[in-house]
Amino acid sequence: MKKPVILAVDNHSEDLDKIENALQNGYKKHYKILKSDSPVAALELIKNLKLLGEHLCMILSEQKMPQIIGTDFLMEASKLYPDAIKVLLTSHRDSEAAIHSINNLLLDQYMIKPFSPPEQKLYPVIDELLKKWHAKYKMHHEGIRIIGTRWTPECYPLKEFLSRNHVPYQWVDMDQDASMRELVIQTAGDEHSIPLVLFEDGSYLIKPEIHELAEKVGLHISASKPFYDLIIVGGGPAGLANAVYGASEGLKTILVEQSAPGGQAGTSSRIENYLGFPMGITGADLAQRATAQATRFGAEILTASEVVGIETDGPYRKVKLSNGSTIAGYTVLITTGMTVRKLEATGIDSLIGIGVYYGAAMTEASTYKDKVICIIGGANSAGQGALFFARYSSHVKILIHADNLHKSMSHYLIARIEKTKNIEVIPFVEVTEVMGKDKLEMLKIRNVNTGEISEMEADAMFIFIGASPRSEMVSDIIEIDDGGFIYTGTDLPRNAHGVLNWPLKRDPFLFETNVPGIFAAGDIRHGANRRVAAAVGEGSAAIYTIRKYLDTV
Repeated sequence: MKKPVILAVDNHSEDLDKIENALQNGYKKHYKILKSDSPVAALELIKNLKLLGEHLCMILSEQKMPQIIGTDFLMEASKLYPDAIKVLLTSHRDSEAAIHSINNLLLDQYMIKPFSPPEQKLYPVIDELLKKWHAKYKMHHEGIRIIGTRWTPECYPLKEFLSRNHVPYQWVDMDQDASMRELVIQTAGDEHSIPLVLFEDGSYLIKPEIHELAEKVGLHISASKPFYDLIIVGGGPAGLANAVYGASEGLKTILVEQSAPGGQAGTSSRIENYLGFPMGITGADLAQRATAQATRFGAEILTASEVVGIETDGPYRKVKLSNGSTIAGYTVLITTGMTVRKLEATGIDSLIGIGVYYGAAMTEASTYKDKVICIIGGANSAGQGALFFARYSSHVKILIHADNLHKSMSHYLIARIEKTKNIEVIPFVEVTEVMGKDKLEMLKIRNVNTGEISEMEADAMFIFIGASPRSEMVSDIIEIDDGGFIYTGTDLPRNAHGVLNWPLKRDPFLFETNVPGIFAAGDIRHGANRRVAAAVGEGSAAIYTIRKYLDTV
């Protein structure tokens, strides 16, 4: 824990040295003692302390200073540290002005110089003031801080990215903290330049892109080797399982993930039917365990890295990233899984991140405590999300197109939903319009049987309407079905002469596509059983055929 800071400001160097020495002798064990002979320089120092997340507990300022008088200086300093104890240092002839300023400035104390001996004239007063500060001040988070407002849509992706990558951070709503609003103005130029991300070393990013934030927090975003045996594209359950088995068998393995390890499964609030976890496990926890396991065996895992294409070059396979770099290797396994399907409703795009979310968005749960939320969709992920948010919200409404949940949701989830008093299932409806000024306020829903349109108030809407395969980066070289899923092995299209567009005499291995050395597993594969356990199984099993291929290179 950082030591709280005591700052002394006096333009008289002799007096400043005496104050500093007295403070050092009395408080250096538990406090950081700083000094400045200029109020202008001191204000810049205070700004830097705020950026660093330091706890400024007390400011002692001389009143008679040529650039800024002490009372004005303390007033400016209070904009960034309103809870800091303010002490005005005066001579006898300034005491009337000091007493007058107590009411105007809410000054905590004025003290008449000199303070000798400090044991009698300084320490008793300072001790009492510090006790007062500790009684009311809550020491804040010392790591990464995201500064914004509750209804700033650009803040949500940053919070979600850090959360899913298990990077601790503190969310600070500047509407609730005037000192942080002032810091944003002083640092970024105006209060609209948010989100502002502060780091423990005092550096900051203004409205950062995800890849900038990933690099700054130390996530692995570039390959460390010139060449790999196995390149895995996609960090869902299939990709993570393949990374564990590939690396454990000695293959030079790298996994490339666009967002965070875990994929869509990583956003699940609870997976209750996964083998070996009788009490269930969150998708985030499962992803974290698998990531740790893969890296322990030596696999590299890149995050915030988007794959835009795959090329062949003789026996080599090259994966192209959106930042212009290329990763080369002998084999590629595509485990990109699925991306959320967008809800076609008027007005939805402008409210994403400020009331409208795709997936569970667990970082936002506390925001909607005792509020009304809607879950759109009737599959297992929707049921898990509804049960999760029911812990926080006053009323959870599940909106489905069908007549009931039994056609798309597991029995164990339906049974739990039926027993949860604040969850309501509304059948035969679809959302046609999303409304709200600066945040979600209302939904327009249509009855699919009668066509009747009605309005429904909602504070938040979480969308689980299925997903579509992420195969666009390889659709120009790999055979895919009409739905965008990748053909592999015995499912590859054939004619009388064998597999279409297959260049070798041997048949494709299991999980191999029509391009030798490029494989696919998990939800992206045509004919896959789209369950977390099945994806893990396919990712694990694919190593066997990848090893068989490597023996031929």
